[in-house]
Amino acid sequence: MAERWTNTALLVIDMQDFGVYVEMLYLCGQKDFIEEGSVMQVKGGKSIVANVIRVVELARQRGILVIWVVREHDPRGRDVEVFRRHHYNSETVGPTVKGTVGAELVEGLIIREEEEDYKIVKTRFSAFFGTNLHSFLQTSGVNKLVIAGVQTPNCIRQTVFDAVELDYPNVTVITDATAAATPEIHTANILDMKNIGVKTPTLHEWSEDDFA
Repeated sequence: MAERWTNTALLVIDMQDFGVYVEMLYLCGQKDFIEEGSVMQVKGGKSIVANVIRVVELARQRGILVIWVVREHDPRGRDVEVFRRHHYNSETVGPTVKGTVGAELVEGLIIREEEEDYKIVKTRFSAFFGTNLHSFLQTSGVNKLVIAGVQTPNCIRQTVFDAVELDYPNVTVITDATAAATPEIHTANILDMKNIGVKTPTLHEWSEDDFA
């Protein structure tokens, strides 16, 4: 069983609160992306929190490296995409600003550095863009990726396509531990990823050990 998960990492993407501002396994879960009323809220995000928590638990049980991929931005929005910069000004705190509540992980998700969890900070959709993720995975001997978090057409999709382009031979997206603004958007993007060879199990299927 343990050998099956050798060289695997879980990426948890953008599972942040986004309460102030409403995407091995990759998880996205900061509060500004998940909590209701935030500027950056992903409508389907809150419904997958329990599943993302379970994915992390299973990863830990299997000895899978957990990598937390989060956004942390400059208070003035100088490192934010052009189309989002209007959310950052001198009068309000923008989404996922470093050190704010909105940049924190949602309740139930905890980075455990003592268990060798690793944190990647990104400022764009892909977890690979402008980060040391690829070199860290190579140094860690990881060539199998499992991905969870938000949101499917942006951070999840871009990270997955970059992983495929970088020739990771085994990429898995947990379909009910990822989410988008609507089920239709989610389903369409999952199909696109499946069509390029990405595995797309449900949490139940993955927990039953059907997918390595």
